[in-house]
Amino acid sequence: MNRKGCPDEYPVNLVLNGFEVAVFQLTKHDLEDWAYGYLYSEGWIESAVDVHTITFDEKTGSLHVSLGNGFDPEQMFSKKKHYTAGCGRGVTFFSMTDVKNFKKIDSRATCTLSYMLKKRSEFAQNSPFYLETGGMHGACIIKEDGSMEVREDIGRHNAVDKIIGYAIRNHLKADSLVLLTTGRISYEMLSKAARFGFPIIGSRTAATKQAIQLAKFLNIEVAGYLRGKMATIYTSAGRIIPDLTPACPNNI
Repeated sequence: MNRKGCPDEYPVNLVLNGFEVAVFQLTKHDLEDWAYGYLYSEGWIESAVDVHTITFDEKTGSLHVSLGNGFDPEQMFSKKKHYTAGCGRGVTFFSMTDVKNFKKIDSRATCTLSYMLKKRSEFAQNSPFYLETGGMHGACIIKEDGSMEVREDIGRHNAVDKIIGYAIRNHLKADSLVLLTTGRISYEMLSKAARFGFPIIGSRTAATKQAIQLAKFLNIEVAGYLRGKMATIYTSAGRIIPDLTPACPNNI
C-alpha cells in the first residue's frame, strides 16, 4: 500500500470558562467530540447539556469551552495532574484511587470472540487516516445493531475521548456498546472507558497489568491482541464468549 501523507498533530490549548487547562497534541479532526469526551472522562461534565458553547480559534490554537454547570476551576487545579503515557501525551486529573470509586459495570451485554475479531477487521478497513498515513490511532464503538462509528487521532487516549464524545453528543447508552481501540489499554484508557460505562473493551494490542486489575475490580471485560483468529481474554466477566481457539485467558 502506498502511503500519501504523514500523521497530523497540532498543539491545542484547552480553555475552560476562561481558564487554561493544558496544551494537548491532537489531530485537528472532530475536536468538538474530543472536548466533550475529555471533559466527561475527567468528570467535569455529566452530559452534553453541560456544555454551552465550543469555539476553536485556528490562529491561536485555542479551544474555548463554556460550561454552565457550576464548574469550579479552583477545585480542578487543586487536584494533582497525571500525565498519560504514549503518543499524543495528555493529562488526567484522576488517580487510581479515584477510578476505583467509579460505579461498577452492571451489564448483560455479551458477544462472541469471533464477532469481536470480525468487527476489529471492519474497524481497520474503516479508519481512513490510518489507511492514508499508517501512523494514526483509532477508537470505535460497536452498536447493538452491529453498526460502528470510528474516530482517529495521533494519540490513543485522544481517539478514545473523541469516540466517547461522539457517544455523549448522540445520547448513546454505554451498557449495549463495545469499545475497540488500536492502542495499548493502560489504566488511564481503562478509566475513560469505565467512567462512560463500557462493559466490553477490545484492543489490537496489550492491556497493562494495572488496567486488567482495575477492569476486574470494576467488572469490565477486556480482550487484547485481537488479530486474525486469535485473542487474549484478560478478564472473566463472562461477556466475551470464547467460540474460537485459542482464546487465552490471562490470569494476571
